[in-house]
Amino acid sequence: TMRLGGQDVQIERGTLAHLIFGGRDVVRERFRHRYEVDPKHVAALTAAGLIFSGRHTKHPIMQVLELPIAVHPYFIGAQFHPELTSRPLEPQPMFMGLIAAAIARREPDFAQTELGKRWVRTANGTNAAVTA
Repeated sequence: TMRLGGQDVQIERGTLAHLIFGGRDVVRERFRHRYEVDPKHVAALTAAGLIFSGRHTKHPIMQVLELPIAVHPYFIGAQFHPELTSRPLEPQPMFMGLIAAAIARREPDFAQTELGKRWVRTANGTNAAVTA
């Protein structure tokens, strides 16, 4: 069945997704797809190191996945369409996260203020969230 329109996504605490979405436990995003991760494979994928950091609020549907920073500096994907909620003066947090990760990789002493005080993940892998 088609997943279409605005839907709530439950975000796992302590994950990159939780950090870039400003510590919110639930975010509302826009969907348009018929795909999902087969629930019978979730345990094996998790055991292999994939983190499912966003899920449907009522069903076993994985909606956000990521890898630890030790594996990749910024690997996050979503079933929703972040481009549909991004605005010129208010970019969607996943895009801000990509920009912050790129700058932090180039400039290990990256100061949070350069990206409007959204968030930063330092070179040693620690998270430093700063509210705007």
